[in-house]
Amino acid sequence: MSTMDKVERVVAPVLRSSGLELIDVEVQSGTVRITVDRAGGVDLDAIGSATSAISRALDEADAVPGGHYELEVSSPGLERRLRRPEHFQAQIGAMVSIKTKPGTEGDRRLEGVIAAADEKTIRVEGDNVAAGSRTISYGDVERAHTVFDWRAALAGTSAPSARREHKAARRQDDHTDSHERDDDRHETETR
Repeated sequence: MSTMDKVERVVAPVLRSSGLELIDVEVQSGTVRITVDRAGGVDLDAIGSATSAISRALDEADAVPGGHYELEVSSPGLERRLRRPEHFQAQIGAMVSIKTKPGTEGDRRLEGVIAAADEKTIRVEGDNVAAGSRTISYGDVERAHTVFDWRAALAGTSAPSARREHKAARRQDDHTDSHERDDDRHETETR
């Protein structure tokens, strides 16, 4: 069993007893990163309490080899990292940014909306996705996270449509600017 699996087995019940949900575990270079959440979000008091409880549980279970580690406990934030099938499944309809592993067919970077997700693959749709839709195996994903659209949040609209509207408006502005520059050149040439 990997260290990450050991940490997850120790931490999940501790968090459940505190009313928190384990979102993700990452163990890398002596750092244990735990991401937690609950309905309505988590505050600093909940993070502080969770950190103390997790630290005690990890030490008692000797889950981290050598016993020396830096513990980071945080909420997922606005742009959530996606690593497991259940992460992607929970975000169906959300805008995501994905980087695939080298050697994977197609563009390595894409951004679009998760249209579907099962235990083996995800399907992403969007304007900048080749052919409008792409199905990717989880094994081909190097990194993925949700994309928070501040303009959409401030405008009170959903991220995918606001992003499309922004891109369409930008294209229209570029098109208008191009015509205005052409008209300016024409005026200059005819004078």
